[in-house]
Amino acid sequence: MKQIAPRYIALIPAAGVGARMASSSPKQYLPIGAKPMLRHTLDAFVSSPLIAHTYVVVSAHDAYIDAIVPSGAATVLRCGGASRMESVRNALRALEGELHAHDWVLVHDAARPGLDAALIARLIDAVGDDPVGGLLALPVVDTVKRGGAHVSTVARDGLWLAQTPQMFRYKLLCDALAAATDASVITDDASAVEALGWSPKLVEGHPRNLKVTLPADIRIAEMYLAAP
Repeated sequence: MKQIAPRYIALIPAAGVGARMASSSPKQYLPIGAKPMLRHTLDAFVSSPLIAHTYVVVSAHDAYIDAIVPSGAATVLRCGGASRMESVRNALRALEGELHAHDWVLVHDAARPGLDAALIARLIDAVGDDPVGGLLALPVVDTVKRGGAHVSTVARDGLWLAQTPQMFRYKLLCDALAAATDASVITDDASAVEALGWSPKLVEGHPRNLKVTLPADIRIAEMYLAAP
């Protein structure tokens, strides 16, 4: 029996409150240029011909999402949890029966509005048929210091800064997050997969794909988005 070709599914956890932004609304809805941050993120996946469908995960009582997602552009899942890991896990459970075990799931932070179709294609092309999957990341170029009572320099060879999307087969991602018990240790999807003994592929991303965490990051994101 011929196996159905795997699909590429985008999953955007967007149930966080963004406390460090000191804003009255969750940070994923703050304006970046002329659009809410989450809309930039969503548009990147919608513009990619490689993505079969996009799902956005929000909290059960999210009052903003309906005004952000264009009709038919994505499916909203109101099953967000208290942590990013819980939101992704809940979404994967909700999609049981919708996705095949070998489908690829690209999990992307809502607060990375600089993603574009070219970066999505770079990740998909580089991962190919890798048995594990992979993620966008940036090699560390600055000198790294370890603080404390005795400051020391850390060798930066082989160090990378993880970005998203992080792309794994549906079943592997489900298994990895089901095995995870401590959300404080599992800071991204790749760390859950690594905890099972697998080594994801690192694919060089781009500085424009920064995560907006502090108010000053908004201006930096706007600068990248304004560039051709």
